[in-house]
Amino acid sequence: MATRPKTSSTSRSSLSASQTPGSPTPLREFLEIPYDELEERNLEAKQKRSDRANVDKIREDLERYLRNEKRIKAVTVCFTDLEGRLHMLDYDKKFLLESADNLTFDGSSIRGFSQQQESDLRLALDWPAFYWLPSDVFGPGKVLVFAEVRERSGELYPADMRGRLKAYAAELLRTKGMVCNAANEIEGFLFKGIDAERRYHETGKFEYVSTGGYYHSLPGDPLRQFIDACAEAQRAMGFQNEKDHPEVAPSQFEMNYSYAEVSIAADQVQLYKLLSRQIAANMGLTACFLPKPVTGVNGNGMHTNISLAKGKKNLFFDKKGKDSLAQSGWDFISRILAAGDDLCLLLNASVNSYRRLDPHYEAPNQIKASAIDRGSMVRIPLGNERSARIEVRSIAPDANPYMALYALLRVGLEGEALPDDENKRPRTRYLPDNIYDAIRLFKSSKFMAELLGARVHERFVEVKTAQAERCPKALGGLVKTAEIQFHHEVTNQFLWSQF
Repeated sequence: MATRPKTSSTSRSSLSASQTPGSPTPLREFLEIPYDELEERNLEAKQKRSDRANVDKIREDLERYLRNEKRIKAVTVCFTDLEGRLHMLDYDKKFLLESADNLTFDGSSIRGFSQQQESDLRLALDWPAFYWLPSDVFGPGKVLVFAEVRERSGELYPADMRGRLKAYAAELLRTKGMVCNAANEIEGFLFKGIDAERRYHETGKFEYVSTGGYYHSLPGDPLRQFIDACAEAQRAMGFQNEKDHPEVAPSQFEMNYSYAEVSIAADQVQLYKLLSRQIAANMGLTACFLPKPVTGVNGNGMHTNISLAKGKKNLFFDKKGKDSLAQSGWDFISRILAAGDDLCLLLNASVNSYRRLDPHYEAPNQIKASAIDRGSMVRIPLGNERSARIEVRSIAPDANPYMALYALLRVGLEGEALPDDENKRPRTRYLPDNIYDAIRLFKSSKFMAELLGARVHERFVEVKTAQAERCPKALGGLVKTAEIQFHHEVTNQFLWSQF
């Protein structure tokens, strides 16, 4: 197990580098909260968010807390761009409290967001999405809150998929009394060295830290130590963990946690990857979420479990239904399968994603549903009244989680179902095996354009095409430098210019 900081919120402080000569007290005292207390605070905040407690009251309480808690130095404000990259800005606490209604940033510097002539965008703090942070990961004296991106006018910015997912979930609750729940199973690799992905164009390889695999990783090896530290941090942030383990491939990991309301679940995807990357960096390693960083072994997936509830009733459960799934669940699946080609680019948004859709490595590349066949795009896990769900297996971990969940919910509830003859005599269809075909299918999809809006639909095509055109058109057998160098979660301005 990872060592918890032996601190208390009142007894320990973080010392500044400089200290008054002869002074027994530090110049600065920053907040550090023990993991047990962090978990209690974050679970309480998560429950209020799930219960949709009054937002104005939550904001009032948190603003009072920030004013009174002198040991907080900064508030980390997060938002996600169109491709799914998490962006973080640290605001001085006093400035934030004075300017919370007028936080702006340059949207033209975010790929897929504003054009230069319409650059100014706003950040609207989503106060219920507030987290107390483990100080050994984020540093002492910081808390975190997610934000929505707004137009200059204050309207929701169309390319902010987080805001759109949250608004859609709220509308379903208001009009149908329906709650959407999700849980994501996110796989990753742990490689030697810091920034191994960004240095790939120099080294041409990734190095495993463990070759033990699913069953044979030792309790004290670097992979297991990393998993333990990540799971502890996740629990402290209210993830409600269930199990964690090395995965099938060498140096591969997965940590599972409980389902949550869909917007909370999507936030947790971003935090899962952020925690993993920072904890790995603290160990001198790299947590990698490329879908297929190494040929010859299993890739990384982000199997996404979805269920719908009304009151306390799971709408996907029917004990007498096929595979104990209600007809509403099968209808949801039918619509997803009918739109499988159109959805593919949203769920597999990088050149490298299409290496993972290889049938030799348990790849879910078949557009069908099955309770047992792991090559199916959709699986029906064994479930009961509480846990009945569908599992969309074709999603890669580099997908924008807000966009993926928004699209799956809208398609599953509003899309066209498979024709009757397709349900009765199904033929095996396959997902695209390269990003160029996926872009073409997505670009020609009227439903995707309607779902996202013409402006966002076009921009997503533009940024994915720009990435694809910097990479080899034919994947071939070996991972190419360009597909990592220009991967949307890896590329920065410096790497983009190395072409």
